[in-house]
Amino acid sequence: MHGEETSGLRLVGTSDLGGYGDGMQVMRQGDALFVGHFGPSGMGTSILDISDRTSPSLVHQVEAPPGAHTHKVQTADGLLLVNHEAFRGGQPERVGMSVLDLTDPFDPKEIGFWDSTGQGVHRIVWEGGRFAYVSATPEGFTERIWVVVDLADPERPLERARWSWPGMAKGEQRTWPDTEKRSVHHALVSGDRAYLGFWDSGMVILDISDLDSIEVVSHLNWVVGGHTHTCLPLPSRGLVVVTDEPTFNDCQGPPHMIRIVDVADEAHPVVKSMCPTPGEEFCLRGLRYGAHCLHENRPGSYRSDTLIFATYFNAGLRVYDVANPDEPREVAYYIPRCPPDQQAIQINDLFVDEDLNFFVTDRVNGGVYILEPEESLRAAMIRARR
Repeated sequence: MHGEETSGLRLVGTSDLGGYGDGMQVMRQGDALFVGHFGPSGMGTSILDISDRTSPSLVHQVEAPPGAHTHKVQTADGLLLVNHEAFRGGQPERVGMSVLDLTDPFDPKEIGFWDSTGQGVHRIVWEGGRFAYVSATPEGFTERIWVVVDLADPERPLERARWSWPGMAKGEQRTWPDTEKRSVHHALVSGDRAYLGFWDSGMVILDISDLDSIEVVSHLNWVVGGHTHTCLPLPSRGLVVVTDEPTFNDCQGPPHMIRIVDVADEAHPVVKSMCPTPGEEFCLRGLRYGAHCLHENRPGSYRSDTLIFATYFNAGLRVYDVANPDEPREVAYYIPRCPPDQQAIQINDLFVDEDLNFFVTDRVNGGVYILEPEESLRAAMIRARR
């Protein structure tokens, strides 16, 4: 078991989420911190009061429905969106996306539900406004597709549009090699473009200027088994930062990297470089090692086009300076002390707020870690703020 390892960041507070430490997506709104749970603990959503960062208090928890996990949270416009997805062969009573009112952020009330059918919703992207963008596996599909959900009336959310690769629907002719897979993880949206992480199939750029006729602008793949997760556009620079997620332990399968992709010619994107990796020694620590989530530059959070914040499972949280996209460099990292009875830390998701506080989760038992930058990183973050 390894102790704390850090450069440029320091720990200021923690929460074990009431003993349900399998933290997944994390998001702050005011003094409320929302945490989705992976699923093995049986917990669904936790809400913490973080008015004192050094001593976050657990205020409210909601168990996951039987047969489901609700591991993703999104907040904006006074609402909380939570996914409902079948978990490990379960057959939940309902699947899709819950819409909750945050008049009291520590006691959300469900006001609407979008029924996806099938296996449910995996990931939601919603920064406020009319449309939420979700990955879901509706009835009639073998894998996750991309769906636009209309929240004009949050009590009655409706599907507005959907996109899938030809061959993903049951009964359609498969249009890709048997060695590959087609499944949507999620897409981040900038203007009329959606940058979609296409599981095992790299990045897809979609033209969503007309939701009645969504078109593929380009598709770039780099390695079979890459499990592309997040595609973060840096629109002012014509770049996209892309992570591939490992799904096996002990470095089995291809390396899962963070790539800098040049999309200045969006019809012909090219990989410019890859961020430095923490080191092969992490393959020996056990469980997952490799890139996963990025801080997604949401409105109301810390935003930068040159500093990238990434989770790396057993290599913790990593911070990269991509001001020179041909030579990105690591400038800070944080790996917590591994919890008891856990083989290795598994840092899963993160959120960086406007006040430069970091909130990161462990997907096994660790719960939530609250960090702040040390002086040199703080100065760099202030300079690099969008």
